[in-house]
Amino acid sequence: MTRVYRLVIAMAIAITVAPSAYAQGAKPARPDPRLERLKAEALTKVDGRAKQVQEIIDMLFSFGELGMQEHETSKYLSGFLEQNGFAVERGVAGMPTAWVAKWGSGKPVISLGSDIDGIPQASQKPAFAYRDPLIAGAPGHGEGHNSGQAVNIAAALVVKEIMEREHIPGTLVLWPGVAEEQLAGKAHLVRAGVFKDVDVTLFTHVGSDLSVGWGRSGSQAMVSALFKFRGQTAHSAGAPWRGKSALDAAMLMGMGWEYKREHLEPQQRSHYIIKDGGDQPNVVPQTASIWFFIRERDYERVMRNFDAAKRIAQGAAMMTDTKLDTVEIIGSAWDVHFNKAVAEAAYANIKRVGVPKWDDNDMLLAKSLQKEMGAPDSGLATKVGDFCAPPPDAVVYGGSDDIGDVSWNVPTITLSYPSNIPGTPGHNWADAIAMATPIAHKGAIAGAKVQALTLLDLFLTPKIVADAWDYFRTVQTKDKTYRSFLGPNDGPPTWLNAEIMARWRPLMKQYYYDPSKYNTYLDQLGFKYPTLKPAVQ
Repeated sequence: MTRVYRLVIAMAIAITVAPSAYAQGAKPARPDPRLERLKAEALTKVDGRAKQVQEIIDMLFSFGELGMQEHETSKYLSGFLEQNGFAVERGVAGMPTAWVAKWGSGKPVISLGSDIDGIPQASQKPAFAYRDPLIAGAPGHGEGHNSGQAVNIAAALVVKEIMEREHIPGTLVLWPGVAEEQLAGKAHLVRAGVFKDVDVTLFTHVGSDLSVGWGRSGSQAMVSALFKFRGQTAHSAGAPWRGKSALDAAMLMGMGWEYKREHLEPQQRSHYIIKDGGDQPNVVPQTASIWFFIRERDYERVMRNFDAAKRIAQGAAMMTDTKLDTVEIIGSAWDVHFNKAVAEAAYANIKRVGVPKWDDNDMLLAKSLQKEMGAPDSGLATKVGDFCAPPPDAVVYGGSDDIGDVSWNVPTITLSYPSNIPGTPGHNWADAIAMATPIAHKGAIAGAKVQALTLLDLFLTPKIVADAWDYFRTVQTKDKTYRSFLGPNDGPPTWLNAEIMARWRPLMKQYYYDPSKYNTYLDQLGFKYPTLKPAVQ
């Protein structure tokens, strides 16, 4: 055997038995000159859509709708995409506010998603660096979900224009995350087959930095379940011995779970509210319900704790001589695992785009709010962070996101874009302050640029998509198979937040943004940017 022949055989064996390229940390192939030219063009075109981005963000902020009731938001977004050449299917997966918008043909199929729901009691005047609700008690975008669709739409329209001219094959699929705050939507989209033919999903979520990660995110898997008890009414004073209190059962279940906590692994997170506690004190409650979020690191651990909760509920019913009527799954989420190959491509684009150029007013609003919240007054992010490895398996960060269900069905990443202010508590009025201001608009433009560049990478560099599936199959899902938390009869909870929105929507309508009359939402409201506490002006 000659030396050359032995070398050829050795190379062939190495290729055959070598582990996944992305298990070794290989980088995507160098882009070609055409791709670089189109990327430069895309950056300019996204800047040209700055007004469009601002209008979408401000419009959705003014709607302020809660999960499963995002009717104005979905009507506006789906109509906008339809007007721009997308074929739109509405009412997807049995959810009235879910839709899927498609354009193009052939492979690859790239989906772009972002959440659209708000937070209860988060109404807040934008640009005010202190608590001042627009409508006291009303919902609002105290998370920033009004901004992500603008990121995706601007990027998609820019890339669509380039694809049409350059005759680039591929399909764009846009969709909303419905009721993400209740984790009630994406598992239903997965089950309905929305991602069946998708090659890569690019998700976006508001943040205070421009970043992307890969591997396990530290998020928790979760089941959201409503435990409903049924008893018997009686006069609470005249004949309480004839009553069977469903409220007693709900409260005993909560107490039983508190005792159970001591014997759960420290990574778990669980919390609950009494959803129905009866009608009035002088009537023994016939019905009651307690709503649990049960979180753990993965499907198996969540199901173990969920089964324990069911046993505690049965015990509570036995102690009160009531019945456990139903255990209704309201929402669910798998732990999140992001794709390394796609994340590496996106991070290269993040470094190219960089964080926005903040002006003095942007920094003043940020630092003033940070002081108000007792957080370090560091202002806004001024540089891109590092591309970090995933945390160790035992480390969790508490929260959950139903993008996890998508991530276990198709290679997925989430891009964080800097439209909010660092140091806010999350799910809070403070997180709404920046969300209809230049901070939100500039951060979304930066995010749209990264999305557009990453889309072009995926459409014009087939190796990235191939490597994404290589990582997905040989690393991520090698020893793990997706199983939905949803049972065959678990439909979407379309009733969620209906009563709240019915109460507040008539008052909120008077504040809907009218871009035909006003340049920005702040102009319509007549608010100064920024507005500080009178004592510090």
